[in-house]
Amino acid sequence: MNRYQRVTITNTESNPKLRYVNVKYPTIFLDSTDIYVYTTQGDRYDILAQNYYGDSSYWWVINRANPSQDSNSIFPSPGAQIRIPSFERLFSITSQYELLNGII
Repeated sequence: MNRYQRVTITNTESNPKLRYVNVKYPTIFLDSTDIYVYTTQGDRYDILAQNYYGDSSYWWVINRANPSQDSNSIFPSPGAQIRIPSFERLFSITSQYELLNGII
């Protein structure tokens, strides 16, 4: 799933260039089913998403579940404990994302 795949692309008369609208992310609340791991040098959110969800494009879910980490990086800090929302919650999280961005 490309997170921009179904996000609105727009232009205006004053700015005819096509551009993505601002993307909104859902708040990913703590849950007892969340998984916690300690990162090591070389870990990346896309690789973790591939390992836990079977799809690297869900890297943003893990990134957004860890607000103490740099949201502009695909690399978590080495040695940090990060939270990975369970696979069972993935549908709910992506549905909230779609609702916030007017995709549904």
